Amino acid sequence: MKRRDFLQLASSAAAAWPLGALSQQSSYPPLVAVLTPGKADWAQERLVALRKGLQEAGLTEGVHYTIALRFAEGQIDRLPTLVKELEAMKPAVFFTGGTFLAVRQELRPDIPVVFASIAADPIEYGLAQSYARPGGRFTGHVLNALGGEESVTEKRIAHFKELVPTLSRLGLIGGPRTGTVRLFDHEVSAARAVAGRLGIEATPYAIQTIDDLEGAVALALRDRVDAFYVSGEPIMITNLGRVVPLLAKSGKPTLGSYVDWARAGLLMAYAADIPDSYRRGGVYVAKILQGAKPGDLPIEQASKFTLAVNAKTAKLLGINIPVSVLALADEVIE
Repeated sequence: MKRRDFLQLASSAAAAWPLGALSQQSSYPPLVAVLTPGKADWAQERLVALRKGLQEAGLTEGVHYTIALRFAEGQIDRLPTLVKELEAMKPAVFFTGGTFLAVRQELRPDIPVVFASIAADPIEYGLAQSYARPGGRFTGHVLNALGGEESVTEKRIAHFKELVPTLSRLGLIGGPRTGTVRLFDHEVSAARAVAGRLGIEATPYAIQTIDDLEGAVALALRDRVDAFYVSGEPIMITNLGRVVPLLAKSGKPTLGSYVDWARAGLLMAYAADIPDSYRRGGVYVAKILQGAKPGDLPIEQASKFTLAVNAKTAKLLGINIPVSVLALADEVIE
């Protein structure tokens, strides 16, 4: 390339990028580090949505930014190592989907973080001062709506009761539970609140590792539960391929906390739209690359929810899907 042509190309690239953002970056284009706890195909699907958000904000990959992706293949204990691996690449922004604890604990404190597909409360975990003004280096998009995870769990179980009117004993599978507050604790609390109003007994069966799942299901069956509720904890969704066959073998109706569960074969799911969460996270990554401070960007709450029913599973279980549920369903899986 001739020197004149090179200078023209460099000049046009700089013109397409805000001067403030250029001055903040040590390399160009800046790197966006992306971490997810799931498997490769799961991560790639969500990366498409993240790129869409960046594109909507006017940024082009390879021109305004590059991406480095790491995924844990469902092995949560790998997350700290992957955080450090991405940190060594000196990213301008760190994006995490579905998890943030390892990022908070392991990542250097001067790197801004955008999260998406998070069901836990970032204020409760000390990541933000408020939803309107986080105030620190963390911001992003959470899957719960106004009212928190409790309101979503209540709607989820109410829809499920309409689909399975004979439900009287619901077993909740999730975890791990430790001394800190976890999503599963909120799900159990919400389930028990709505269960009392619907005449349902809700019993938690907590696991520490995925290897405890078979024992938890067996114990619930001995307790004669009528159906299962699958927690939104990362340990569950990142092991979807192991969880679904085991619960299907139980012969019980099962309610999932993400739409992926219904698509994989469980009876029903009601949840916020995960790809939309990643897309909106991508918009926030773009804003930070363009000079915005994460602490000034309000944490967004979900506004788009999907009710999915697996008609094939319903038929296998001998369940006739009520017209009222079909009318409400956004997705009926045949």
